[in-house]
Amino acid sequence: GFFQSYAVEVDIKDASNATCLYADWMMRFLITYESSNGDYKTTTLNLSSSVTHNGSVCGNDTQAALVAVQFGEGHSWSINITKNNETYQGDFITLTYNTNDTAVFPDAKRKGPVTVVVKDPLHPVQLNTVFVCHNSYFIEAENITQIFWNVTVQAFVQNGTVSKKESRCPADTPTSAPTVPPTIANVTTAFTTTLSPAPTTAPKPVENPDTGNYSLKSGNKICFLATVGLQLNVSQDKPLLININPKTTVADGACGNTTATLKLNDGNSTLIGF
Repeated sequence: GFFQSYAVEVDIKDASNATCLYADWMMRFLITYESSNGDYKTTTLNLSSSVTHNGSVCGNDTQAALVAVQFGEGHSWSINITKNNETYQGDFITLTYNTNDTAVFPDAKRKGPVTVVVKDPLHPVQLNTVFVCHNSYFIEAENITQIFWNVTVQAFVQNGTVSKKESRCPADTPTSAPTVPPTIANVTTAFTTTLSPAPTTAPKPVENPDTGNYSLKSGNKICFLATVGLQLNVSQDKPLLININPKTTVADGACGNTTATLKLNDGNSTLIGF
């Protein structure tokens, strides 16, 4: 199948109709859930074309700012942002997904909304500074991987104008061009989401990938073991070959009664799930 991800823009005004909080970003979620027959499956939850931001608030010295969005069939996401002296920082991120959405969870055993709360791992940002992160970064908690890219956000905006002074995330480097993930990911027999751009020049020949050993444990016992070299051949405007480096790739996932899910994160904007 093909999945479309949409950008979200939230511009919150104060009582004088001046911008007090601005955010523009893209995100998607990889969620592992239990199916009705006891298997564990991984699905992709994307933002829909229609997103609301009810409940978003400016915040002040004593009250946290809040960016809250609602989308799809009963899904919502929010982050509260606190102010401390000369900085602001994301506090908690809350995702609520609704397994009654049969398009995303066609055979979920548990029906209804599920809420997951995770601490925002990013560092504080100076006031009157906009946080920018073009490259994708990941937040993992429980059975969910949250993926963000093309992020621009400023809380506690001063004088109603978003600052031109930027604070970049670690994934962005001043010497490299921004990595803009595609809006469409092709999912084949192995669930694969590649967040990398098409090359602007013809790719150089790529050697065979190194072999990696990836495993999952259930208690003290290994329940999933894969010894494999992985190379992605992405068909875009120009062919793109990507070798997965075992030295920088982290394995995660879950083992069920009849199904195991292995998630590989290479730390360079590529996620692969089996």
